[in-house]
Formats: sequence, C-alpha cells, structure tokens
Amino acid sequence: MSVSRQEWVQELATLLNATRFKDYCPNGLQVEGRATVQHLVTGVTASEALIEAALAQGADALLVHHGFFWKGESPVITGPKKRRLSRLLAADVSLAAFHLPLDHHDTLGNNAQWAARLGWRKTHALFPHDPWAVGDVGVLPMAMTVADLCAQIERLTQRPVQWISGGAETPVTRVAWCTGAAQGFIEQAAEQGAQVYVSGEISEPTVHAAREWGMHYLAVGHHASERYGVQALGDWCAQRWGLQHTFIDIDNPV
Repeated sequence: MSVSRQEWVQELATLLNATRFKDYCPNGLQVEGRATVQHLVTGVTASEALIEAALAQGADALLVHHGFFWKGESPVITGPKKRRLSRLLAADVSLAAFHLPLDHHDTLGNNAQWAARLGWRKTHALFPHDPWAVGDVGVLPMAMTVADLCAQIERLTQRPVQWISGGAETPVTRVAWCTGAAQGFIEQAAEQGAQVYVSGEISEPTVHAAREWGMHYLAVGHHASERYGVQALGDWCAQRWGLQHTFIDIDNPV
C-alpha cells in the first residue's frame, strides 16, 4: 500500500494541529522527495546516522521529531548540514518533522506515550490555562518510593536516571512530566502539587530548584524520553495507509 506525499503530510499536520503552535522549527515537510510513500522510516532526530540507516532500509520518507532549520542556527548549507541534505536529495527521500505538535498530541504525543508505557494517569495539563502548552500532571498507578520509580523508568529506557532529591524519600503518588528539554518547567510542576517532576534534561539551576521546592526531579534523557511519540505516529501511518513502517533508534546518551 502507499500514499501520496502530499496527502501524507497534510493529514499528519491536521492530525497534530501543527498550525496552532509557535515552534522553533518548521513543522511538516522539510525536504521534498518522491511523490509516493510506501516505506516510512521513523526516528527521533534527523542525524546523518539516521539518514544513512533509513536509506539502507530503502525508505521513501523519513519522519522525525527533531528535524532541520532551527531558529537561531546558521542558514548556510555547509558541513554536516550539507551532507544530510545532499543524501536525502540524491536519494529522492522526503523528510517530515513535527516538534511541539508531536509533544502535545493527547494520544500519539511524546508525553501521552510516555505516560501510557509507565501506567501513569493524567489528571490535568501542566499549564492548565494554555491549551497548546506541553506537559502533564497526574498520578502513579500506586504509591511507590522514588527509588522504585527510578527503577521502573530505567527498565523502560535502558539507561540510568539522574535523581535530584527534594528531601523526604517517602512514597509518592503525584507526578508531573514533560519530555525533552523541559527542566525549566520545574516551578510550574511544584505549583501544580507534584511530588516528583520528570523531564529529559537537567541544567545547573534545576538542582537548586528541586531542593528548594522540596520536590524530587528525575532527568531521564532527552532522547530517551522522546522515542515513543514518533513510533506511535509511524504506527498510525502504517495502519492508516497500509505502509511499511520501520523505527530506527540511533543511540544517544543525552
């Protein structure tokens, strides 16, 4: 089975409400390839390694969370950027990327898929007065120690969690989370009553914020926390149009 490139991109943009987000990069088609998609490869970031792996798999299109053309980066096409683009163009392979729209989607998004894999139940948004902001607040399926919560996450991601203790290590039930580089939302998580805040990255101020708010912070890895949305979206495409879908995970310790 197959789908036209135009229909594929337009339907994904509609599904993810892509035009509603003020993002740091263009969402949707970033590199135009062949007119028909039969074999879709998905991955987290459109790195050179992922592009080469997708071409080796015979992909018609590559769908990622982190694509090209970020705000503030140099606009010149040199070095690794040239190599990435030239490989896609020479192979006539499309690249589509969805950043914040894929973080946000209520079933296929990174945050929704993260919670689904861990059995967490969302109760409300991290920013309840902004319907297009990312991040969620919810409850664990049962009270557990933070050490057990770390172990659960490590079984999922197969990588260590960096745990900043917020004080007493009593069992917790209330958690807030936002995948990727969302450590700056820690204050909002505390104000929403979370006992634990989980995100991908950590920075120097995060440590002090966790200690001073009395809330545990778990940094689980930017890449590790954002593997699941693009897989779910690729599976949706496979079901919707009967495409062949291959997810390729390029290891990234960050």
